[in-house]
Amino acid sequence: MIKLGITHLLTEKQEWLDGKSIGLITNHTGVDENLTHTIELLTEFNLVALFSPEHGLWGAAQDGVKIADSTYRPNEKETDTGKQTLQVYSLYGKTPLVWTEALETLDVLIYDIQDVGARYYTYLGTLLETMKALEGSCVECIVADRPNPIGGINVEGPMLESDYTSLVGPYPIPVCYGMTIGEIARLFHAEQGFNFPLKVARLQGWHREMWHSKTGLQWVPPSPNMPTLETATLYPGTCLFEGTNVSEGRGTTKPFEYIGAPWIDSQLWATQLNEREFPGVQFRPIVFTPQFSKYEGEVCHGVALHITDSKQVAPIEVAVWMLSILITEHPSEFEFRETHFDRLAGSSTLREALLAGTPCSEIIESWSIDIEQFRVRREPYLLYYSEL
Repeated sequence: MIKLGITHLLTEKQEWLDGKSIGLITNHTGVDENLTHTIELLTEFNLVALFSPEHGLWGAAQDGVKIADSTYRPNEKETDTGKQTLQVYSLYGKTPLVWTEALETLDVLIYDIQDVGARYYTYLGTLLETMKALEGSCVECIVADRPNPIGGINVEGPMLESDYTSLVGPYPIPVCYGMTIGEIARLFHAEQGFNFPLKVARLQGWHREMWHSKTGLQWVPPSPNMPTLETATLYPGTCLFEGTNVSEGRGTTKPFEYIGAPWIDSQLWATQLNEREFPGVQFRPIVFTPQFSKYEGEVCHGVALHITDSKQVAPIEVAVWMLSILITEHPSEFEFRETHFDRLAGSSTLREALLAGTPCSEIIESWSIDIEQFRVRREPYLLYYSEL
């Protein structure tokens, strides 16, 4: 089993915390190798405030639900009567957090959240917005590093253009960026020219080829619609269906693995996709009824994506072909939700190319220069290397 950044911090870098007032950005994924929550681990130190991202401190809220500030009292031992109630500041509230007030009692702010390695996932945007808020303050940032669950090798997808910056597209990087949260924090810090102190409590025993299934760690679903590693593997591609009138599987037991709509010819779609013989994935025609989100209570026809080899799957390439076939076979029914799709894709280029009938191979090839440039760009910030 690998050693997580939070364990490294609390066993080998305690001097980073001793005598300091500590704030913690975390949620339900902030646990150590024994599933003990970081909040409980830090009660031996001067933990004074908590900050929670989208989905809340315990990951219970659905996507897009705004969360109010709250309080939390850590578990007490029978002999411990000194623990205080902690303020929980929501970083996904109805009104923006007043950072100057939240930071005024802190010396250190720790970030300890498990992400999924995709640009869309809002925890990445939360990290960057936090770093922007720290600029000009006297608070230092410590990122307790965690594995990229889909490894540190694959870089895939279009580059975000700055005009399309949002919480689901916070920075000009590809969709799959192949970095840990600690590594990309280093990239943000350097490229943005931030002048506050940044420290990364490093992973021990992790290498770039290592997917979550090889870490020895338990999978804690990072959000309500990310139940498994298989979901996270496909999510960088099938999340694009959020920006269409096709269900991305929310409201089913297989979000981002079940894709469909009432008007799709599921057998034709599955057959055409399987004929492509994509590495690492197969398609099965299905019928499903979402219990919430798009097409709530309606019978949908579509495909289930089955992973046969996680490391071979190119999820964004697969999604581009899925979209292209739907546009060809269902031109009068299929629709883009333009604003959201373009936010996810990082520009209008992908949507426009698909609607123009540009061959999928050309679309995918058009990303290659940006991807190679990003590989070079990220190199100075990598903390872990390949075993090969």
